[in-house]
Amino acid sequence: MSSEHDGRRLRVAVIGTGMIAGVHVRAAAAAGAEVLGVLGRTPDRSAQVADQLGLPRGYASLDDVIADAPDVVHVCTPNGQHHPQSLAVIRAGIHVVCEKPLALDPEQADELVAAAAEAGVVATVPFVYRYHPVVREIRARVAEGELGRLLAVHGHYLQDWMLDEDASSWRVDPSSSGASRAFADIGSHWCDLVEFVIGQRFVEVSAATDVVYPTRPAASGPSFSGSPDPDPVADAAQRADVTTEDTAVATFRTEAGRIGNVVVSQVSAGRKNRLWFEVDGTLGSAAFDQEQPESAWFGSERGAQIIVRDPTQGAPDQRRLAVVPAGHPQGYLDAFTAFVADTYDAVRGGSPEGLPTFADGARAAAIIAAVLDSARDRAWHPID
Repeated sequence: MSSEHDGRRLRVAVIGTGMIAGVHVRAAAAAGAEVLGVLGRTPDRSAQVADQLGLPRGYASLDDVIADAPDVVHVCTPNGQHHPQSLAVIRAGIHVVCEKPLALDPEQADELVAAAAEAGVVATVPFVYRYHPVVREIRARVAEGELGRLLAVHGHYLQDWMLDEDASSWRVDPSSSGASRAFADIGSHWCDLVEFVIGQRFVEVSAATDVVYPTRPAASGPSFSGSPDPDPVADAAQRADVTTEDTAVATFRTEAGRIGNVVVSQVSAGRKNRLWFEVDGTLGSAAFDQEQPESAWFGSERGAQIIVRDPTQGAPDQRRLAVVPAGHPQGYLDAFTAFVADTYDAVRGGSPEGLPTFADGARAAAIIAAVLDSARDRAWHPID
């Protein structure tokens, strides 16, 4: 399928200047785009980060971004800005990549889905863990019936960056991040990945959440290391009440009636980014650990085996995403680049397999809302 973009590099702009914005800039460049510039919270911040990232322009405003007429805009700002910024980009007829959560509530997320469809633009969400090649291998084997009928799915997503009671971030403030923190930030990734792999949706949830420290520093500190210019370390002397969860446990029921369970934590010492899931079926099981992304575990009654990413073997989609020979490690940034490359392929008129769109972002918003409702009511809640 041809498009107006055939024969030239896509021109993209990035909104945001934190750690994840730098990831988007690097992935966009690796995927072959021309990165025009970056927009921060002030013109000075924009210029500073543009210089640090080697970009030609620091934008003064969102209007300036839109006036530059990029093909794609990447929205990498705090959660509360995702909806208005993405909507402005869509209404300008520009394709958009927006970080998750797509919006602070399901209604806003649904509005973005409808707006993108009406404008006819590509709109994607970086659920990039779909792009680890061995995840596609597990997904293919599930779809082919190699594991048999699904019996259960379980796992966790664990981090430790909020372990210290003096750690803080804009993510702690619900006016910036929304009513959920840990589950919206990382639990949403786990749910998207598992639904993608098993080919079934969760239809109801029973959840519990916990705030482990009643207060944290009122001033925002850096979310993660690696930002081109992290915010100052938070002043621990001035405290604010914490209402967003540090941990969550959710039990789901799938549309086929089976049970799934996940533990989500941002206060698990030594766990930097352990997204792990296991799928158990009547003929076998499969497991994936994002901290060991080059391999997957497969088990049966006769024993277990480890398979490694290999561009010469396995499912076609695994081979497509395995861009270097086996034994030459691929990781998170490779997965991110593959997601961005598939987004740009869609902009050019392609239909890449497994591309997460705004519909998937809206799905995540519905799950997050149901988890919070269930935790509040201490009851099962449907996922709309």
